[in-house]
Amino acid sequence: MTSNWGTTKKWLAWLLLSVAVTLGGCGYNTIQQQDEQVKAAWSEVLNQYQRRADLIPNLVNTVKGFAQQEVEVLTRVTEARARATSIQATPELINDPQAFSRFQQAQGELTSALSRLLVVVENYPQLKSDQNFRDLQAQLEGTENRIAVARKRYIETVQLYNTTIRQFPVNLTAMVFSYEPRENFSVENEAEISRPPAVDFGSSTPAPAPSRP
Repeated sequence: MTSNWGTTKKWLAWLLLSVAVTLGGCGYNTIQQQDEQVKAAWSEVLNQYQRRADLIPNLVNTVKGFAQQEVEVLTRVTEARARATSIQATPELINDPQAFSRFQQAQGELTSALSRLLVVVENYPQLKSDQNFRDLQAQLEGTENRIAVARKRYIETVQLYNTTIRQFPVNLTAMVFSYEPRENFSVENEAEISRPPAVDFGSSTPAPAPSRP
């Protein structure tokens, strides 16, 4: 009995070793590695977008203190932030084309609303010279740059992963273990979306503040 069990264990060990070698040769380990890289890159994208969302309430309140009449612009930023943060950005979102598209559109709308706000700020020299606003401006600039970097890394990792699981014989392994292509940011508008808003308020000739009624 003991001898038979010892023989069975040896056969199981050889079987497991054969399976491991087969999976490794068919790209299973590569898929695992690149899948983790995609998840890590996506997590960083979400972290940076959340960082921007956290900055916006203070930014809006600071601008409101100097430019209360810019209600429409401030409202658009607030509403765009609400839409962006209402989307539950889970790791599974990158497996859902429609949800990913909604997420990308919402973040793009928030970027546009922020850009418009920063253009309006040019009309308020006192606001531009306010230390609190300048601190927020520096944080926003840094965050927008980090968003661009995070998006670029995500695009690259997804492109590599999607290419890998479509290649033979790795595509067979991907099919067996149900690994599907991941969603990616739109290439055609990536340059425009990821361009940080103009936040340089160092001009020596600021525009005059509009007259108040």
